Amino acid sequence: MRILVTGGAGYIGSHVVRALLAAGHEALVLDDLSEGHVQAIPRDVCLVEGDIADPQSLERAMGGRALDGVVHMAASCLVGESMRDPVRYYDNNVARTLRLLANLTASGVARFVLSSTAAVYGDPTAADATASAMPPIEEDHPCQPTNVYGETKLAAERALDWHARCAGMKAVALRYFNAAGADPSGTIGEDHEPETHLIPLVCQAAIGKIPRVTIMGRDYPTPDGTCLRDYIHVNDLARAHVLALSSLAGDDARDPADAGLRVYNLGAERAISVLEVVAAAGRIAGAAIPTIDGPRRPGDPPVLLASSSRIREDLGWRPEHSDLDTILRTALAWHRAHPDGFEAVAAS
Repeated sequence: MRILVTGGAGYIGSHVVRALLAAGHEALVLDDLSEGHVQAIPRDVCLVEGDIADPQSLERAMGGRALDGVVHMAASCLVGESMRDPVRYYDNNVARTLRLLANLTASGVARFVLSSTAAVYGDPTAADATASAMPPIEEDHPCQPTNVYGETKLAAERALDWHARCAGMKAVALRYFNAAGADPSGTIGEDHEPETHLIPLVCQAAIGKIPRVTIMGRDYPTPDGTCLRDYIHVNDLARAHVLALSSLAGDDARDPADAGLRVYNLGAERAISVLEVVAAAGRIAGAAIPTIDGPRRPGDPPVLLASSSRIREDLGWRPEHSDLDTILRTALAWHRAHPDGFEAVAAS
C-alpha cells in the first residue's frame, strides 16, 4: 500500500514509518516540522514540509498518485500545555483534522487511521477512591476527559466517526496508553522540547543531562501514592498501525450499514507507578535516579490501565517489546547515544 503519515517526523510517527517500510509498504510523510525532526525520516522516504490542512501541501505529498490510506499522527499532545492554551489544541487537533478529512475525501482517500489517546477516558477512578483496584479500561468505558488534550482527541474521534458514516470512509482510532522506548536500532527515539514525559526525563537524569526528576504528586490513591500508567513500547504501537491499515484494506466487502469508526486500545495491560519506573531505571542505569517532589499536574488521573483484548482478538496484535526493562533499556540506549537528541545527528 501507498500510505501517507501526517506527523511522520515525530516520535511515534517516525516509528510508524519504519514499520510500514518493514512490512513492504510505501510511506510518505507530511509534517510541518514544528515538533518533528528531518533526521528521523529515512533518506529514501518522501518528506513534504507543510500544513496538514492545506490542500496544496497534501497534493505535493501525494505526488500526483493515489493513496491507499492515511495514518494521521500530527497533533499537539501535551496535557499541561493543553490546559494553558486550549484554543491552540482545538485548532491543531480538531479544526485541522476536519480540513484534512475534507481534502482527503476530495482526493478519493477512503482509509484513515487516527492517532488517539487514553486521555479520552479521563479519570476512571472518579467514582471510586480505590484507584489500584480499578479493572482495565475497555473501549466502551465512558469518555469523560479531564484535560483539554483528551477532550480535543475525543472530538476528533467523534467527527471522524460521523465523517466515516457519511462519506464512506473506513476508519480506525488507536487509543494509546503511555508510549515509551525507542527503536532497538538506536537511530530514532524520543526527542521533545520541552520534555514532559517520565521515561525520557528519567533517562536524561540517568546520563546527567538534567539534575533530577520531579515526582508530580505523591498523594494519589495508589499503593505508593504516585500515578499508575500502562507503558507500551513505541514499536508495538507502530506495528498496530500496520495491522489497522491492513484490516481496513480488507474491509471493502463490509456491509455499508457497518460503516463508522472502529476504536482500539493499545496498552500492555500492566499498571506501573512513577516510583517503580524510577527504581527500574536506576537499576538498569547502574545508579539511583535523583528525584524531587512536586505538586500534582492538572488533569492527571491516578491510574490508566488498558484492556487491549479487542485489538488482540480482531487484529491479532500482541505487545512484543513492552516489558518495562525493554522499554527502559531501549530508551536509555537512545539517550546515551544522542544526549542532545537529533541536534547531534544534524551536526554530524
